[in-house]
Amino acid sequence: MPTTAYPDPTREKLLDAALIHVVFDGWGPETFTSAVTDSGVSEALAKVAAPRGSVDLAAAYHKRGDREMVAALEAADLSEMRFRDRIAHAVWIRLQSVDREVVRRGMSLFSLPIYAAEGTKLVWETADAIWTALGDSSNDVNWYTKRATLSGVFASTVLFWLGDDSEGFVDTKAFLDRRIDDVMQIEKAKATVRGNKALSAMFALPNAVLSMVKAPAGVGRDDVPGTQSGTQTAGGASE
Repeated sequence: MPTTAYPDPTREKLLDAALIHVVFDGWGPETFTSAVTDSGVSEALAKVAAPRGSVDLAAAYHKRGDREMVAALEAADLSEMRFRDRIAHAVWIRLQSVDREVVRRGMSLFSLPIYAAEGTKLVWETADAIWTALGDSSNDVNWYTKRATLSGVFASTVLFWLGDDSEGFVDTKAFLDRRIDDVMQIEKAKATVRGNKALSAMFALPNAVLSMVKAPAGVGRDDVPGTQSGTQTAGGASE
């Protein structure tokens, strides 16, 4: 995704300077002012790099976490893992790539009505980054349903993690496993429907309509700036 793969250097410099203030002051205007002062970036350039101030820095922090997760997944050998375990591993890596208190402050920001849509978009981008890194090649309605389902799993896991006081966050890991197991049950139910002639006939019309839904233009192409070149396996090899 362009906004994830190509971070703005000035915004990243401001973000680095802001992080020390976020835990105490949140993602508010005071943090942005301090970041401009501490980073040495001129006020005029800072406003170009982050026109909404700390809101843009909070979004940049989320995207940074996505980049670090993707890099870790591409460097890992997940070939011996079941696919559901690869997804759980990806979510767990994503949690480890960020500071919990900084994320807590970000959740407070993106829960505000004015920024809620952007918060949802950022979670969707994380789900998309995970599926892409794990080699998803769907180009129909499944492209959307996979990301929507994983967005729900990821968001609920983050909320649980923020309140988890267990050693090594073992309770969060167990919660994540349960959420993924729930999703797998849905997939099994869908397979049952496809394998049942009566049920398949019942859902023939809805399925025909859904078959016309396609993934966004550019997905899986290598001639569009900012898109992936082919699909990636868990080990990073193109398929």
